[in-house]
Amino acid sequence: MPLTAPATLSPDWPCQVKAPGSHDWERTAIRWLRDLLPARYAGYSTFNRHPVLLTRHTRLHLQHEIRAVRVALETCRAELPSLGVAESVIENTIRMYAVELDQLARLARGVRLITDALLAGGAPRRR
Repeated sequence: MPLTAPATLSPDWPCQVKAPGSHDWERTAIRWLRDLLPARYAGYSTFNRHPVLLTRHTRLHLQHEIRAVRVALETCRAELPSLGVAESVIENTIRMYAVELDQLARLARGVRLITDALLAGGAPRRR
């Protein structure tokens, strides 16, 4: 018996993923999650057979990306001038990293929502 999809989804729900409980939603979730990982992970069929493992790995991968971008952001002003990078480029780089942190945080929230939906059997848990 198919689960009914919620009337409204969180704004953080990835638009590329069908609503939980709808036909084929898990397939769209798996495709979206795999797109967040390096291509070499596509060969691991375990992730396709066990989507919750894929969400876990994607969450860990995003956490590491967030850490890397934070370090890059925090060290821009100290390290980039000695590499000959112009001040205007440094400012643009800082803005770029700030935008990337926002994007990564949004992706991480989407992964969390998909994990919740998988664990709830198709319907996201209320927070």
